[in-house]
Amino acid sequence: MITKQEYEEIKKESLKYIDQAGIVLTKHEANHLEVTDFGLGRVREMGLQLVVYMNTERCCAKELVLLPRQTCPQHLHPPVGNSEGKEETFRCRQGTVYLYVPGPKVEQPQALPPEDRKQYYTAWHEIVLKPGDQYTLLPNTPHWFQSGDEGAVVSEFSTKSTDEHDIFTDPDITRIVEIQES
Repeated sequence: MITKQEYEEIKKESLKYIDQAGIVLTKHEANHLEVTDFGLGRVREMGLQLVVYMNTERCCAKELVLLPRQTCPQHLHPPVGNSEGKEETFRCRQGTVYLYVPGPKVEQPQALPPEDRKQYYTAWHEIVLKPGDQYTLLPNTPHWFQSGDEGAVVSEFSTKSTDEHDIFTDPDITRIVEIQES
């Protein structure tokens, strides 16, 4: 759970990152920026901020904002209905993003999940994304990511997003944010 004050602070900070990346949002998009703490109450450590431009039956476009060293926990996009799951491409716009997917384990990862949740992270093949770099994740691929010390902005292009169906390896995670009024 996140407090209303913390939600507003994170939202304001995230909009500054988007502006610094040279990305222009409409007033509606800025007002609808989503802040999630994944139900863990540690948004600056494990969280994600995003703006959805569009999400149709065929495609989706978003901006993702990660605060310094903020982690989006390990998850995958499973098949839903007739869809084989979401395929997504991350394109780094600002900062550095450390993306972890299945494959040969990196010996000294540049990002680490929170120590008390480390058991829920199994993907350790490291992909480093700097501005202009991109990487495509196939459906149903376990992945997690963390920004570097300066935070990051990432454009996501994908097939239809069904975030409510994402499967997180950490059983304590909830995708829908709860905001506490005081």
